[in-house]
Amino acid sequence: MFAAPWQAQAFAIAVRLSEQGHFSWSQWADALGAELQSAVDRGEPDDGSRYYDHWLAALERLVTSKALLSPGELRERRDAWVYAYRHTPHGMPVTLRE
Repeated sequence: MFAAPWQAQAFAIAVRLSEQGHFSWSQWADALGAELQSAVDRGEPDDGSRYYDHWLAALERLVTSKALLSPGELRERRDAWVYAYRHTPHGMPVTLRE
């Protein structure tokens, strides 16, 4: 189902945020559908290879539109994850610094 761990994590975050009431599952489906349609409109191939990229883009859009994080906070979190995974030894869990 998932080709990489980040895909499962993005899936789990979307499910958890919905369960916590930050958005309904139909709001989630609408956001993902809009992201997938945008990809089609941009001429991207519809072969499923970028599905979770679109999933993540829809999740980020919902998180900022619901003011769960500002765009700047989202960038900071993304940068922190990039730093963490680049500096984590192979086979070790990635953790963020406090």
